[in-house]
Amino acid sequence: MTDQPQDLSENQLRKRVEALSLRQKVRLLTGEDFWSVAAEPLAGLRRLVFSDGPAGVRGEAWDERNPSANVPSPTALAATWDESRIERLGGLLAAEARRKGVDVLLAPTINLHRTPYGGRHFECFSEDPVLTGRIGAAYVRGLQSAGVGATVKHFVANDSETERFTVDVQVAERVLRELYLAPFEAIVREARAWVVMAAYNAVNGTTMTEHPLLREVLKDEWGFDGLVVSDWYAGRSLAAASDGLLDLVMPGPSGPWGDALVAAVAAGHLPEHAVDDKVLRLLRLAGRVGALDGARPATPSWTTEQSRAELRETAAAGFVLARNEPAEAGEARLLPLSPGRLRRVAVVGPNAAVARTLGGGSATVFPPFTVSPLDGLRAALGPDVCVDHARGGRSSRRVPAARPEMLYGPNGHGTGVELCFFDTEGTLLGSETRESATFTWLGGTAGATIPIEQVAAFELRTRVRADSAGTYLIGAAGVGRITMTVGGSVRIDTHLGLTADADPVERMMRPPQETVPVPLDAGEQVGIMLRYEPPSFAGEGFTDAAILSFQLLVGADGDDDAELAEAVALAGEADVAVVVVGTTDEVESEGFDRASLSLPVRQDELVRRVRAANPRTVVAVNAGAPVLLPWADEVPAVLLTWFPGQEFGNALADVLLGISEPGGRLPVTWPQAERGLPGTTPVGGKLDYNEGLFIGYRRYERDGEEPLYRFGHGLGYTTWECHSVELSPGDGDDGAVIVTVRLHNTGTRRGREVVQVFLSRPDSAIERVPRWLAGFGSAEAEPDQQVEVRVALPRRAFEHWDAAGRRWAVEAGEFQVAVQTSSGSALLGLDTGLLRD
Repeated sequence: MTDQPQDLSENQLRKRVEALSLRQKVRLLTGEDFWSVAAEPLAGLRRLVFSDGPAGVRGEAWDERNPSANVPSPTALAATWDESRIERLGGLLAAEARRKGVDVLLAPTINLHRTPYGGRHFECFSEDPVLTGRIGAAYVRGLQSAGVGATVKHFVANDSETERFTVDVQVAERVLRELYLAPFEAIVREARAWVVMAAYNAVNGTTMTEHPLLREVLKDEWGFDGLVVSDWYAGRSLAAASDGLLDLVMPGPSGPWGDALVAAVAAGHLPEHAVDDKVLRLLRLAGRVGALDGARPATPSWTTEQSRAELRETAAAGFVLARNEPAEAGEARLLPLSPGRLRRVAVVGPNAAVARTLGGGSATVFPPFTVSPLDGLRAALGPDVCVDHARGGRSSRRVPAARPEMLYGPNGHGTGVELCFFDTEGTLLGSETRESATFTWLGGTAGATIPIEQVAAFELRTRVRADSAGTYLIGAAGVGRITMTVGGSVRIDTHLGLTADADPVERMMRPPQETVPVPLDAGEQVGIMLRYEPPSFAGEGFTDAAILSFQLLVGADGDDDAELAEAVALAGEADVAVVVVGTTDEVESEGFDRASLSLPVRQDELVRRVRAANPRTVVAVNAGAPVLLPWADEVPAVLLTWFPGQEFGNALADVLLGISEPGGRLPVTWPQAERGLPGTTPVGGKLDYNEGLFIGYRRYERDGEEPLYRFGHGLGYTTWECHSVELSPGDGDDGAVIVTVRLHNTGTRRGREVVQVFLSRPDSAIERVPRWLAGFGSAEAEPDQQVEVRVALPRRAFEHWDAAGRRWAVEAGEFQVAVQTSSGSALLGLDTGLLRD
């Protein structure tokens, strides 16, 4: 059950603003700390708490001791093409937020997949603004209907990571309106988002926290009545406080406003009503999330069983079956597998036993558990089927953080590590026991009460236990001074650093490493003492909040040739081979863009050699964004699983064994090669979006080039026929068109089909893409059942932005309507003159 918050009237909110002094009001416009806005009793405001998302709700601490439900990442959510499912998932996230004391989730990210090189591609929904807007609106509705604020980010054109704090994106007005602003507009107008985050970057010469788009388009034209918050550290100037621009600078407590803003108002340089409007927007948000007295907070609730079931079903619903052919001539399509015919299964690949469920950076959460593909298949197939495993080689040249199950108390008791905190004088400030080898603080405290800024050194003590005999690489990662003793001997004493212009997130996601080889017998334990002294520049940006991170590293010094041979041998003896390949957090993460779309290290070779050893090979691709698959046509089955959250292995088993339908359809085009893709590297500080309207599928269709997998592609386990397509006017006078498609499930299983409706404008007088997504809908049907899918095409689908007239316009004449099923093979074209100017 969910109790809805009680709205306070605008008059009540304004009276609360009027009760505050100028200094009290200004104090509310910069965060109290890294994650919150200070309480103000005179306004009836309690502390208001934000948290990172979107793959879960981390809360205020980057800490494994308070785990979070790990939902599938946004590319996986968009791949469902299922608004009702995503809205329901938003309710689950709202319950997680309330459990962690969070009022506002910093999600969803609705920037576009301009290019697959974008490091944060996995955190965005799609390359298409219509799909992004509709899935994003569902996410927002789900959160906010349960009383937790959604933050639509990053406004706008924050589509890559290189030089992200300073890059000036050069983009034409029409392109900005039709592509990059379009999903923001849809979500603000239709889902009534409560918060919008202003991005780091500039657009056409003006940084976004100071950009007139905030006032003229977001607030005035679209009627946004919520709060505009800076991205963390993006509020850099007093100019951003101008009337109608930025409302809240995060994080705090320092920043560019404070006394300077009070002085500017007192001197008449800024009207006080501009400050009042910002505070009013903050209190309006506080009322909506129940942070004001007199406003009852919502109390959404999900049981653990409900949450697990929803996450498992959602993961499967986003899996895209990209290819499914017979393994050999005369056989049926390889998937789904028949469990009764399996006696031995090989599950191989670097992501098979240690799967990747989420991307790197601020999207990171700590799930209570993660079900790997290996564990999921073993549980599903039971003891009568032998499920063998081999890694098949590494997917990274970096040494991983030590797995928690390898760490034991330094005195031979218990598990985990002992972590001690020291000040500049060497005085012990406190200590704690942790069950992790990765440690990150974004401001806040170390231990229960120690301000992180007071900590000059960390000392970690533990014992590492070897799983099997061999040589292990043991060491540390971080920026600063590292000293490590192994078995009582000093083995590392060095200073590790990155370039001065490195992104702060790079220090957390791929910090420099130092390791030493340590031979160990199976079950042998060795004592470790790691001392980490962070640099003096721990404070970032324009605040004094510290960002600190370091890791204890332990990894087997493996032989890739031997591991590859082992995987191939297991595959050759199995009834079916499941190869799980993918990316790593040094490839897909906030803070840096991708240098290549190839799978890391020797994973392509692994797939080809396994396929040669066993024709019955399924490849599951565990990547949040497109990767090159040069072997795609050589294997019978390819399943794109994205970063699917904590229930990955269970969902994978469900789909492979036919318990669940692979419900996904591609939200982004998968390229065959890297040729022709937009780049992410600015030139002279500027990044020119010179591809204009032609991103994703729009560029491929203009150039007549066939990608590996088309936007919207996805197979299921049944077959469909399209019997008819009809057009009719919408019920209102808004110029909408209704497309009614009659489908027939001609297969032997219940299934789901996604109908995608595209528009085109032959012989247009203006530059256009060959066709563009105008709407979509879906239906489920039993075998031999016929169903209708109604897709509404709003007037906006027919409009283009007239830059000269600064308005939306419809070009007179007829548009062509093309109805496509998700296989990409069935296109029914129709002309309509229903919209004319």
